[in-house]
Amino acid sequence: MCIFCKIINGEIPAKVVYEDEHVLAFLDINPRNKGHTLVVPKKHYERFDEMPDDELCNFIKGVKKTVEVLKKLGFDGYNIVNNNGRVAGQEVNHVHFHIIPRYEGDGEVVKFGEVKNVDLDEVLKEIKG
Repeated sequence: MCIFCKIINGEIPAKVVYEDEHVLAFLDINPRNKGHTLVVPKKHYERFDEMPDDELCNFIKGVKKTVEVLKKLGFDGYNIVNNNGRVAGQEVNHVHFHIIPRYEGDGEVVKFGEVKNVDLDEVLKEIKG
């Protein structure tokens, strides 16, 4: 059983900021900023694209509700981050979104790496077959 499933089942304590029948949102134990929260579906799925549409809709609604709760912190903006697969930076194999509140002058940087030189026509051809 993964660590998030253990948190959902109450086997590991967490600082819960929002919960409904579909999601659990709790403060990240290694926060990037004040209020950094993880939102997880209560059903175990490893990757975002594995979630059935109805579960996905409920999950996204839970993410939005969590943002509403976090607004009490008075942030100036926020990042929502989701990694899928080890090479993408996913450390826990249970779908989760990071909500990282941002404050003016916080110095936190969430950015993409170096721009790659990719032939977009070739990529589109590969996608469309």
